[in-house]
Amino acid sequence: MQIKTDINKNIFRAYDIRGVIPTNIDIDTAYTIGLAFGSKLRELNKDRCVIGHDNRISSPDLHQALIQGIIETGINVTDIGLTTTPMYYFACLHLKIDSGIMITASHNPKDENGFKIAFANYDNAKGKEIEDFYNYITSGKFSEGNGSIVKKSVKEEYFKALTDNLSFGKRKVKVVLDPGNGTVSTILDDVFKRINVEYSIINGISDGTFPNHHPDPSIESNLEELKKVVKEKNADVGLAFDGDGDRVGVISNLGNFIPIDYYMIIIIRDIINKVDNKTFLYDVKCSKSLEDEIIKLGGTPYCYRTGNSYTKAKVKELDLAFGGELSGHVYFRDKFLGFDSGIYAGLRLLEILSNTTKSVEELLDGINRYYSTPEMKYKSDDNIKFKVVQKVIDYAKEKGYKYNDIDGIRVTFDYGWASVRASNTGPNLTARFEAITKEDLEKIKNEFEEIIFKYNK
Repeated sequence: MQIKTDINKNIFRAYDIRGVIPTNIDIDTAYTIGLAFGSKLRELNKDRCVIGHDNRISSPDLHQALIQGIIETGINVTDIGLTTTPMYYFACLHLKIDSGIMITASHNPKDENGFKIAFANYDNAKGKEIEDFYNYITSGKFSEGNGSIVKKSVKEEYFKALTDNLSFGKRKVKVVLDPGNGTVSTILDDVFKRINVEYSIINGISDGTFPNHHPDPSIESNLEELKKVVKEKNADVGLAFDGDGDRVGVISNLGNFIPIDYYMIIIIRDIINKVDNKTFLYDVKCSKSLEDEIIKLGGTPYCYRTGNSYTKAKVKELDLAFGGELSGHVYFRDKFLGFDSGIYAGLRLLEILSNTTKSVEELLDGINRYYSTPEMKYKSDDNIKFKVVQKVIDYAKEKGYKYNDIDGIRVTFDYGWASVRASNTGPNLTARFEAITKEDLEKIKNEFEEIIFKYNK
């Protein structure tokens, strides 16, 4: 391994490092990041960190190279090995080590990988911290030392944290689980045999090539098999998880895809009278149905930018009991530890179902419903995607539209809204549109897609 002096700047994104293997990220990249990370920790007067990796084919080699770089700076590594991202978060908290790196590309394609980095305070680096870290790496000024490696497992403690605070009722819920061959596959049975539910698992063999479907549960087309099995088994609900286990997807008893903003309504309806702080956070891509419901329940809606490093930190900063985003990251701080765990999010829904005779569909009775698109992605080079978003912002300003530009732009009309932003996890623009009528939805969508297509070249 050798120090890499020409690391691609584009892999340093808004809240992590991500790129194609081995084009953008290879073992020399991982080794160099390890040297820089360890050196940075030394500057912060820290002497240890936690390192884990997901089940992607490239992860073990990156894991070994990263750790080698870290220990060469004199930092001691607690190596938790193959793990989900939530278990990595838990390990940091449980072991009281507030710095670490999780090797994962989350829900990205199988030929990609990356690094989620925490320098201090258990918080993932984001924004300027990531930009500054790139500059730090390119400076090439690394510490020298002789750190140690200690292998550690926190599985049993983590399983207790997931299940011990739950209160299941008399109803034995029937659930189908789909980890999509991701890292959750390695622990799913161990968790669910601890609780009183009837469960079955599909795509449950750990395989970092994700042979059955792309490991992103926020995209409905990835959950077609889960829909089918839920209906065949007459199950109460289906739960899906992404590649590294920090996001959840939900299928109702009727085999319908339940967007996470609707899932959040079910949760908020359940907890709003049990918590003191009745403000709930959601991201700019969430339906107005969620905002409407929070207000109807007497709560306060808080719309914030997309990105789990941002939303998780803001939920913590505002001391909120619950928050989340459309992609499937949700954060419970009422009786959990505040980080995003797809399994825990699913368990909370099962807990609610076990204490009622209602179905998932019936738990959504009475909400305001709108016509909306799913999150839409438009391929866009990393070098131009932010310029395209700026053109959309300029257009909205020229038209005198009401807008929120905390993350890209969300334009609000009396009859609907449009959100356009640059993806922080890949070379894409993302958009979502919603309106009271189908005609208004098509009108909004066409108007903003025209601007996107005009400048996205």
